Order: sequence, then C-alpha cells, then structure tokens
Amino acid sequence: MTNSFSEFENAKLFILVGTNMTEAHPVAAYFVKRALKKGARLIVVDPRKHALARKADIFAQIKVGSDVALLNGIMHVLLTEDLYDKAYVEANCADFDDLKSKVMEYPPERAAQISGVSVETIKEIARTMAEVKPGMLCYTLGITEHTCGKNNVMSIANLQMLLGNVGMEGGGVNPLRGQNNVQGACDMGALPGIYVGYQSVTNPESNAKFSQAWGAKNLPEKFGLMMPDMMEGLPSKKIRGFFILGENLANSEPNITHVERQLASAEFLVCCDIFPNETTRFAHVILPSTAWSEGEGTFTNSERRVNRVRQIKEAPGLAKPGWWVFKELARHMGHEWPSSSAREIWDNEISALAPALAGIKYARLEQDGLQWPCPSLDHPGTRFLHKGGKFARGQGLFKAIDWTPPAEVEDEEYPFVLSTGRRLYHYHTRTQTGRAGLNALLSEELADISPADAARLGVADAEYVVISSRRGSVKVKARVTEEVPPGLVWMTFHFREGNANWLTNNVFDPETKTAEYKACAVKIEKAVEG
Repeated sequence: MTNSFSEFENAKLFILVGTNMTEAHPVAAYFVKRALKKGARLIVVDPRKHALARKADIFAQIKVGSDVALLNGIMHVLLTEDLYDKAYVEANCADFDDLKSKVMEYPPERAAQISGVSVETIKEIARTMAEVKPGMLCYTLGITEHTCGKNNVMSIANLQMLLGNVGMEGGGVNPLRGQNNVQGACDMGALPGIYVGYQSVTNPESNAKFSQAWGAKNLPEKFGLMMPDMMEGLPSKKIRGFFILGENLANSEPNITHVERQLASAEFLVCCDIFPNETTRFAHVILPSTAWSEGEGTFTNSERRVNRVRQIKEAPGLAKPGWWVFKELARHMGHEWPSSSAREIWDNEISALAPALAGIKYARLEQDGLQWPCPSLDHPGTRFLHKGGKFARGQGLFKAIDWTPPAEVEDEEYPFVLSTGRRLYHYHTRTQTGRAGLNALLSEELADISPADAARLGVADAEYVVISSRRGSVKVKARVTEEVPPGLVWMTFHFREGNANWLTNNVFDPETKTAEYKACAVKIEKAVEG
C-alpha cells in the first residue's frame, strides 16, 4: 500500500476494484464501513455483488477479465471532459502523450461493450472520482490473478496518477495483501531478482555490497526462476531438489492433477510446515516448523508496517523456526552464519543492508511498529509514499496498456466462466482453519450460481452439481445467489473435495508468473442422484 489504514476513517472516497474485503480482509472492511458512516463515498467494481457492493454509491458489475478496458474507458472520460489533474500530471508524470493516445482507443462505448458496465456508469465513475478528491483505490487478487495482472495494476496506477491521487493523504494505490506476511516476504527478498529491501541483483553496486557482507563470490547477476517455472522443471530434472516452506501447493496451485504429477516427479522434495497436508504426502523429508506464537520474529502487513511477533508458548516436539532450519542447513554445508536469533538477523543483517529499513531496529518495535521507508534511527516511519507526487524514480511513469482477454473464455462446450476467491470462515487450504472448529460453520465447498442459471439447469439451492473444465470435474453443492450474474460460477479452494483448483487453468502472467485463478471456462450439470 502506498497509504495507511489510519487514513481510511477520514477518507472521502473509496474505489474498490476486484476485492471482496468483507470476507477476504474483514478488518480492512471494518475501517471502510466506519468511513462510510462518516460520509465517505464508495465505488465498487467487481463481477460479484458482494456485501460492500451492496453498500456502494456506484456498483459496476464488470465482466471477469475486462479491467483494463474499463479503466481505459474511465480515463477516456477524464481526458475528453478535461477532468484530470493537469497541474499534477505536468509537474510529476512522464509519457502522458503515450497514455492519452492509447486511452483514446477506448471510448466509453467500446469499454462498455468489453466490460459489461454501461456507458452511463463509466461516465458517472469518472466524474465522481474527479469531483471527490483524493480517492483511495484498493484492490486485491481480483486484479492480480490474471494473465494480464501486471497490466491491470499499471492501469490502476495510471488512473490514480491521472487524477493526482498518488502521494496524497487519503489517496494512493493500495493492494491489500492476501496473507499475513506476503509484504514481509517480498521485503526480505523472497523473489528471484531482488535482495532484501528491493535491491536488484542486476545492480552491480547491490551485488558488490551483498558479496562483501556475505563473504560470497559470483552472486547471480540475472533474475532466477519464479515458482511455476521451477515446478515445470521438476519432471525434466532441470530442477532436482525442491524445498517448500509453509505452502500447500497440491491444493493452492491451478490444475491440481498437473501439480501432483510435478510434485511426484521431484527427485528430492523437502517440506517444512506446522501440519501434514496434501503437499507433504510427496515429501521425502518433512521438517516440523514453529507456528507464529512459538517463536520470535517480525511480520510486515499491507501498509508496510513492521511489527514484532513474540513467543508465547514452547514449540512442540522437534519443531524449529525457519531461520534455525536454514542456518543448520548452511552449517552442514560448511558455512557458519553468525546470527543466532530473529533479533540478531534483523538488527545485524536486514536493517544493516537495506536502506529503506535502516532505521528499524528491534528496540524501536515495542509499540505499534514502524512503516518503511524508515532510513534512520530518528525517522518516524513513512505513513504514505510519494508525498506531493515526488516519486522514487523522479517522475511517475504512465504506461499505455491494451486490454487482452483471459487465456480461456467461455464457448459452446464450456459456456460458463469460473472465478475463484475466499469465504469468510476458512483460509486458503484450511491447513489451520480446518483444525480450529470452523468446519462447523462451513463444512464443504459450494458453487455460487445465479437464480437464472439455476432455473435453466433445474437446480435448487443446496442441490449437487457437477462442474467441469478441460482439466477436471468436481461435485459440489450449488449456492443459488443474486451475488453472481448469469454466466458466472464462483468457488474457492478451501476444501480438498470440490476444490476449484481441480478446474482452474495453469496459465500465468508472463512477467509476475501469477496464475489466472480468476477466469477459466466450465460447464455445469445437475448431479445424478445415487
């Protein structure tokens, strides 16, 4: 997030795109609801009419996978009606002419045809965003889990810069992270092209700094493999060893049948986790890990806030924290790493090597944590980024983006679009929530379908249907609801039986390698009894 949760309460306008906050981020949704009670306006863009959509001043029920076309259409109105922030753009942004040229190819009529959102609604969104400023734009996986996910995000950035909403309190581009430490994992360099603090491996100065700090030579100078590429390398033995830390790939990755073949072909597979799960079945070695309450460390949340995590109970059996596991592996390979605690790792290695984290030390994390960038010990942390439109790269860079459809669209044989997400009562593959008594509230997978589709199929609420894609079939109960429009079916991947990922398409954004969980073609049939 460029901005902070503390800004939500006094925000003037929220634009929520591809995010079901109420179920996926209920705490953030609570902040939004408080702001609405104080008079904030709300625009929701989503294929489903979920709880926050029902509270919206404007609800745009978009066709799955058409975000770029809609966003370009909104920007077309802003430009043709002279509603954009000219002074901000001229002072702070580059490549405006390229953006304008591309956006002019998406008049509201074309954007409406692609997105399913009416011309009138597109114009109303544009005029409202221009009138009520600044506006906080929030998105989640409904934007990123597409083959064009990166383009979706860049289009959102285009829109917010065009309106002068970036670098302003109560504005910004605000992705709500899908897990409790996704932001922290990225910050720590858990991507194959960066060191801690987003320092690129292609930068000679960064390489030299880390070479000296680690006493290492010949550090990589180009990006490594992303996870889908690593998994594709298992059957061919291009990847011979695979270490999985806290991830249940056999349920969470698209096209489970294909994933299981990949995992089964691994020459040597290690899982480090707190519970057995569908993925540990493929492991040659399982290392028991500590849970969050069984060790010391830090989490970094969506707003870049680094918080302490304190041990409140002893770990069971032989369970060890992840840092200890990696240090021991290094020791057995002949390396003696000096840090012997999470605190020493942070204070002596992380903050010492990452300028954006240099002012964050354990001694400063006793209260509510600190938000990076925090470059010095007397720095209070940064509540929102790019203040006044001053970007880290100098000027904000507009990108001309074309709309591209999902990799697989509905057709005569598979006439429905399947999209996926989360339900309130469970989390991901239920490795934890399935052991916490929440099955009493939701005990099996459901498929949300519209009343019109249910009537045409002869399916009543809670009756079983068979949903099939080109990759597999599942039998699940139908949940007949007005939340989804005709032609859409919506499911989750919480349960092994009926998991949407038996159906989802294993295609990925070419740059981020994020899977297209939000769009594939399926057919629905009423289940035969017996």
